Amino acid sequence: MRILVTNDDGIDAPGLWAVAEALTDLGKVSVVAPDRDQSGVGTSRTLLTILRVNEVESKLEGVTAHTVSGTPSDCVILADGSLFPERFDLLVSGINNGANMGLDVLDSGTFGGALRGYFHGIPSIAVSVGGITDVDYGPAARVARSLALRLSGESQDEPILYNVNVPHVSEDRIRGVKATTLGPKAYLETIESGHDGWRSHYWIKHNRPTNQKTPEGCDVWAIRNNWVSITPVDPEFVWGRSSGDLSELTDSVAKDVGLSC
Repeated sequence: MRILVTNDDGIDAPGLWAVAEALTDLGKVSVVAPDRDQSGVGTSRTLLTILRVNEVESKLEGVTAHTVSGTPSDCVILADGSLFPERFDLLVSGINNGANMGLDVLDSGTFGGALRGYFHGIPSIAVSVGGITDVDYGPAARVARSLALRLSGESQDEPILYNVNVPHVSEDRIRGVKATTLGPKAYLETIESGHDGWRSHYWIKHNRPTNQKTPEGCDVWAIRNNWVSITPVDPEFVWGRSSGDLSELTDSVAKDVGLSC
């Protein structure tokens, strides 16, 4: 099995190498990661400037490592289309510092890398841990390995996309593993402004709680209750959800713009 590992925290992030190490006995692992922190870039690609790729010293024997001067999506695109001649059988993005849950996954570079893999027809897993400091990556790495092992033994007509979150608690407090759905968006933005004497500046931070209700069975609920959350994501959630009967609205718009029959 050929496994591509990427992330959004950058090539030196310990979570990246923890999951890469956990996967080495399952196949040939290749690490392609941003050369700097790319948190919060979602699925963005670099289209208006060139990208630089460097092969760098790997932290693991038998694992190749490259950096890309771009986003996680750029890493996946270059790895799948240029850097390696063979197709990948699996993509793992992470392990991220900080949870990526609910509709906030649309902002996540970790999830964005996995989603790009899905678009390229590669079974993909995004993995995150709820904590920022003093993170134990062991449980998350083992969950990723277990998922990878099971995916390697299955044949899929279509690629699979899993979003995995592990609570930031001691391992003996983790209650087990739950299959979950995406929860609501948990955070919006706050803006910090300042002035340096010549110009005003602004810093956008993703830290304002939405205080939406958290239904039982979603990923946010699972992490808050110390369960590992595995969410199968169908990208049709973006366009496949029914919005109800909009015929009155569409008829009105058509009439307003002179397009009614």
